[in-house]
Amino acid sequence: MNTTILSSSLFFLFSFLITALAINSKECLDPVTNHGSHKISPYETSCPLAEAIIFTGVERAVAADPRMAASLLRLHFHDCFVNGCDGSVLLDDTPNFTGEKTAAPNLNSIRGFDVIDAIKSELEAACPGTVSCADTLAVAARDSVSLMGGPSWEVEMGRKDSLTASKKEAEDNIPGPNSNVATLTQKFKDQGLSQGDMVVLSGAHTMGKARCATFTSRFRAQPPGSPAAGDDEFLQSLQQLCSSGSNNTLADLDLVTPATFDNQYYANLISGEGLLPSDQGLLAPDAGAAGDLVPAYASNAGAFFEDFAAAMVRMGRLEGYGV
Repeated sequence: MNTTILSSSLFFLFSFLITALAINSKECLDPVTNHGSHKISPYETSCPLAEAIIFTGVERAVAADPRMAASLLRLHFHDCFVNGCDGSVLLDDTPNFTGEKTAAPNLNSIRGFDVIDAIKSELEAACPGTVSCADTLAVAARDSVSLMGGPSWEVEMGRKDSLTASKKEAEDNIPGPNSNVATLTQKFKDQGLSQGDMVVLSGAHTMGKARCATFTSRFRAQPPGSPAAGDDEFLQSLQQLCSSGSNNTLADLDLVTPATFDNQYYANLISGEGLLPSDQGLLAPDAGAAGDLVPAYASNAGAFFEDFAAAMVRMGRLEGYGV
């Protein structure tokens, strides 16, 4: 082969890869070593302070804004449900693709990007090009739960960051706030997760907030037995809260212990005080076996914590498009 042509081809390929990295990231798409399959501590020698750096960053962010704990947990969830846990939720739009940030389930909803960027900057200073953003999201989610009083678990790491994202996949894959049990179950099944995983991971709504736009159907007239059925006084309070007409007014997902990760979410469902239609729908007449888990978790925080941690590990294994 002509050496001039070969050199030109290699230069073009190298330039393309560098350009792709440059336009798709700030800190979160620096090249990361291919760690292969997930394992507990791939950074033990390459970046031994990685988890401590992430914890400190999450702790600082949550101390300044307790709501950030739920936001970081949600970032990991929304990342994993779109082509696996590969950090694609962090990517901005480029000329080559429309990212996931403007997808309907994410727009004016997911937050915490600045926190992840700050943590990743510290990781890069300590261990350049080593810790992936996908792993950073997974550890930050675990630490957020733990800091709010919830369980902890060993995070399997070795995820690789994607260079692309998909708005369409985000809109197709991420469960919506008005989904019924059948739809929720199918969305989880599509990811290789069970109905039990769906019910226990829904318990993440024990902390955080939601906008009026996501739960207005809770206080509108519904047929008897619909997922929107609930405590009349509670539903009236929601209607009053949202009466200003602003879809962006916020309400606590758990009105009893909003800043604590506990099993109160399930007790709220039993009393008809689930905020989102998809939450209260876990006890709809057609919920079946999913509904049986609600009182079980409401009465046993230990079981909820154990099952939640195990489900987070399973979700964290969803393979992405990282390179």
